[in-house]
Amino acid sequence: MNKKLISIILPIYNEAESIAVLYDRLNGVIDSLSATYDFEIIMVDDGSADESWKKINQLAQLDCRIRGISFSRNFGHQIAISAGYDYARGDALITMDADLQHPPHLIPALIEEWQKGAAIVYVRNRVVANGLVKKFFSTAYYFILDCIVPIKIPHNVQDFRLIDKKVATIVRQSREQSPYLRGMVAWTGFSSTFIDAAYDKRFTGKSGYSLSKMFKLAFDGMTGFSLFPLKIAAYIGFFVIATGCTMFAYITVDAFCNHVYYPLFKWLVTIIYIFIGVLFILIWFLGEYIGRIYNQLQARPLYVVAEELNSITLSNMMNEKKPLHCHCERV
Repeated sequence: MNKKLISIILPIYNEAESIAVLYDRLNGVIDSLSATYDFEIIMVDDGSADESWKKINQLAQLDCRIRGISFSRNFGHQIAISAGYDYARGDALITMDADLQHPPHLIPALIEEWQKGAAIVYVRNRVVANGLVKKFFSTAYYFILDCIVPIKIPHNVQDFRLIDKKVATIVRQSREQSPYLRGMVAWTGFSSTFIDAAYDKRFTGKSGYSLSKMFKLAFDGMTGFSLFPLKIAAYIGFFVIATGCTMFAYITVDAFCNHVYYPLFKWLVTIIYIFIGVLFILIWFLGEYIGRIYNQLQARPLYVVAEELNSITLSNMMNEKKPLHCHCERV
C-alpha cells in the first residue's frame, strides 16, 4: 500500500540557532508516524544573513527527506511559504514557523483532522495577543476585516496550518506580488476546522516580524480581499452632496420666505461644497475602474470546483462536435 506524502514547509529567516532543535523535534514526530505516512521537509531560506543556509545544507546531507531552497535576498515570509507550496509534492501540506513557536507535537492532530475530511486545518492560538495594546489592535483589526471582507477569514491564526493538495493547487494559481495566504486559503472555500492550542515562545532571538512588516501584512489582508477603501470616496461624496443640498435649500427658503440677506460668498461656498461632493463621486467611479483592473491583475481562479460527477474536461467539451449522449438502462 502506497503511503500518503506529507510536506512540511518551514520558512526560515535568520534562525540558525533553532534549526537543529526544530529538526530534532520534527524528527521525533515524523518517526512516530513513519509507519503510516511518508514525509518531506522543505526548508525555505528567505535570504538569511546568518548561517541558516549552512545549517540547512548540513541537515540535507544527513537526511534525504530535507529539501532546501535559498532565496537570493529577503522576499518576505508570505513569499517563502508560497515557494514552499510551489515545490511541495505532498498529499497534504503543513506550514509552520522555524522559531519553535508552532509546536511540532501538534502535527499528528493536524493529520488526524485532515483524515476525517477537513481540507484545511488551522491551529488557533488560545492566547489572543500578549499585552493590552497588542490585544486591542488585534481585536480591532479582525473586527474591521469582518466588516469589509466578503469572505470569513479566521481569527487568531497564524500560518500554522495543514491544507490538502487540492487547496494548494488553487493557491498556486494565484501569483500575487503581496499575498495574504491566510485569506487566500480561506478564499478557496474548502471545508475547514480548528485545533485550539497555545503557541510556544520563540526558542531564541527576536521575531523577524517588525512593526512595519506586521502593518504591511495587515494592509495586504484588507486591500487584497476588499475594495472597500476605494468606496470610501462614494460615502463621503454622498454625505457632502446631501448636506450641501440641505444647506442650499435652507438658505434659499430663508432668503425668499424670511427675507434674510445672505452675502454672495455664502451662496458660492455652499455651491462649491456641493461640487466637492460631486468630485468625490467621480473619484469613486475612478476607484471602481481601478478596483476592477486590480481584481483582474490578481488572476485568481474564477471559481473553485470541489467535486465533479460524470466529469469531462473543458478542452474535450470544446473539441467535441457531437452532442453528448448518456445511455441509461431502465429498471
